Amino acid sequence: MGKLSIPILGFLLLFFAAAAGDTKKYLKYKDPKQPLGVRIKDLMSRMTLQEKIGQMVQVERSVATTDVMKKYFIGSVLSGGGSVPAPKASAETWVKTVNDIQKGALSTRLGIPMIYGIDAVHGHNNVYKATIFPHNVGLGVTRDPQLIKRIGEATALEVRATGIPYVFAPCIAVCRDPRWGRCYESYSEDSRIVQALTEIIPGLQGDLPANSKKGVPFVAPAKWQLVQALCGRWWHNQRHNENNTVISLNGLLNIHMPAYFNAITKGVATVMVSYSSWNGKKMHANRDLVTGFLKNKMKFRGIVISDWQGIDRITSPPHANYSYSVEAGVSAGIDMVMVPYNFTEFIDDLTYQEHRELAREAVRKSLVLLKNGESADEPLLPLPKKAPKILVAGSHADNLGYQCGGWTITWQGLGGNDLTSVGETPYAETFGDSLNLTVPEPGPSTITNVCTSVKCVVVIISGRPVVIQPYLANIDALVAAWLPGTEGQGVADVLFGDYEFTGKLARTWFKTVDQLPMNVGDQHYDPLFPFGFGLTTKRTKN
Repeated sequence: MGKLSIPILGFLLLFFAAAAGDTKKYLKYKDPKQPLGVRIKDLMSRMTLQEKIGQMVQVERSVATTDVMKKYFIGSVLSGGGSVPAPKASAETWVKTVNDIQKGALSTRLGIPMIYGIDAVHGHNNVYKATIFPHNVGLGVTRDPQLIKRIGEATALEVRATGIPYVFAPCIAVCRDPRWGRCYESYSEDSRIVQALTEIIPGLQGDLPANSKKGVPFVAPAKWQLVQALCGRWWHNQRHNENNTVISLNGLLNIHMPAYFNAITKGVATVMVSYSSWNGKKMHANRDLVTGFLKNKMKFRGIVISDWQGIDRITSPPHANYSYSVEAGVSAGIDMVMVPYNFTEFIDDLTYQEHRELAREAVRKSLVLLKNGESADEPLLPLPKKAPKILVAGSHADNLGYQCGGWTITWQGLGGNDLTSVGETPYAETFGDSLNLTVPEPGPSTITNVCTSVKCVVVIISGRPVVIQPYLANIDALVAAWLPGTEGQGVADVLFGDYEFTGKLARTWFKTVDQLPMNVGDQHYDPLFPFGFGLTTKRTKN
């Protein structure tokens, strides 16, 4: 599991901080005169894990009660398609609805405001008596960027009149096949037309100042009500909705990407990830594109938001492995997750995985490197990440129960992966007593067969030092991993150089059981690896 980052919609404070003022105590994050970075740092230092995760969650209006907003620190609310506070609701009714939800958000400990979003794809289309403009398929025909900008300005005014600060628009997909059911949301099959018509973004958000930094969101003070102006659908399939787009990187960059460059240079505040896949990789789990390309290469500094239940659709069928989907989506770089109804499941799962990251850190720091090559000049570890072939062998290599050891699920522990390398099988108390401390088969055979044929790293999964001296000459690198638990990925983190080996033995590693008991300070102290021993490595970038 990649390291999870927990972002916060810090820049929203620029617009809302005054509404949550505290006259009794000075707080930097509530002071609009302070630099934005100072305010964000101050706020982040005050936030709990629960508050940070809550800010990542966007729920549907129908479940956004005052109690929900206050209890879960929800960061955003949306109206799904057709979701209205009442039939033929007036602008005043909309404003009251948004304000009532906002009161719940502002009543939390830190008073962080929520941001309300709605689809406004051809005008304020959910609202009774709003102006409905032609869909993008017609607007593309005009080839008139200034007309499209004026439509953005008009839409901004009508949305603001209902008290809503955030729109999921425009869609800047380049539809290349009219059989796709959403083709009318696309301006054109020609990326040049789509690029030109991104002028709707400054219409919605305001014109970007001349000295603005690329990738940094901009919303004009007079139009602060529209923080989001890009429902970026990220390269849809040519025929079916939520399908797989098969296209080269060159085709992606030349056909589907240009409008995104334009949108980001115009200060767009958010990008929405598509349900679809690119060459078989779900966009909601595509870290290379979301973080690597959008955030790192294009320098986008706004919010990346999922689509409606988008992370559920990472698996097929949807929601088949929700824990994996949460991990994959957040690790990909999604900042806000649209979980309209089952938001508590997302919050619970992500909270748990933060706990898992703590365990993974503990694994990394508990590893002890006992041998690393024949000499310090020729180390085997860390392993190259681009090695063409790596053989993983041993009874413990893919056995979660063995890696957890005793006192896991049952008293004596269990083997297998359903309920919860070489080494010991699980045991607890009396059942773990051993007079020989030998590695059981097939451990010795695996070491002999593998290590006499190829360069090998032996990772010992055990609850104590075991007899290893007879095999040491054939082993190129030796790691004591003890009983790492569920987060065995921490072992790979260090083997491949993402982190250094730093662990030092907390107990003596004997040569033979005839020496036992033998502890540091004893007169007959002659260990294989002494107390406090542990080789180190350096982090690599390969």
